[in-house]
Amino acid sequence: MKYIVQKEMPLIDFLLQETSKKRNDIKKLLKYQNVYVDGHIETYHAYHVLKGQVVEIQNKKSNIDLDILYEDKEFIVINKPCGLLSEKTRNEAQKTAYQIVKNYLSKKREEIYLVHRLDQYTSGILMFVKTKKLYDLMTHNWNHYVKVRGYIAIVEGKMKKPKGTIENYLAESKTQNVYITSKDKGKKAITHYKQIRSNQKYTMLEIYLDTGRKNQIRVHLSSLQHPIIGDSKYGAVTNPIHRLGLHAHQFMFIHPLTHKEMRFTSKTPDSFDKLFKKY
Repeated sequence: MKYIVQKEMPLIDFLLQETSKKRNDIKKLLKYQNVYVDGHIETYHAYHVLKGQVVEIQNKKSNIDLDILYEDKEFIVINKPCGLLSEKTRNEAQKTAYQIVKNYLSKKREEIYLVHRLDQYTSGILMFVKTKKLYDLMTHNWNHYVKVRGYIAIVEGKMKKPKGTIENYLAESKTQNVYITSKDKGKKAITHYKQIRSNQKYTMLEIYLDTGRKNQIRVHLSSLQHPIIGDSKYGAVTNPIHRLGLHAHQFMFIHPLTHKEMRFTSKTPDSFDKLFKKY
């Protein structure tokens, strides 16, 4: 069923107004990714819909298509979609990348171990290993084996410096907000950025990490007064592509046992490129 928005308001209020469903039923539809706004999945109940947008409720299948970038007897690398959790949380155990890959590999009687994570609303390369030995080697010596972690980000505004490095210390509050702090209170975080496209409203950056702290890229770019589009948590006021403008596009590591270089890439989402044709 499709509905056309006539007045700006929170999504849950709009659905309460337009449907006969109860609040808890709508929250379940959002949680299980059954609600679309202008063709994109929206799970946030307080997301503001605008006049003229089309809201659609779909009855989706419970499984999600698995976009596998690479697989062998030791590794599986997927292209995680925006909105999908990497692993279970207190409120969600089944609708996660880990569980979807686990279900897929269980048919082949193979094990699965998650060695790194992406934020729920960051899309792109996510890798799992299939043996405990590789899991231990990778997680205990992560920075030794992992050589490249690359992202594409779209930020608000035009950057004053086309490239640079952000280095400071990050900590997490009790409310799960990550913030910049002093050396004795946080963990060191280093982010390198380079401008690759820009217009009057937005800048596309290529990002490389020396460290992998929670929300690191989002906090670092916000600290430059250029938050990532769609990232209201860290100061963004625009959401032109109706999702967080962050995508993990490159990942390279040295195989702990064979010492072979393993490199993976993921195509930048079309919505990222279209934004720079629009403005």
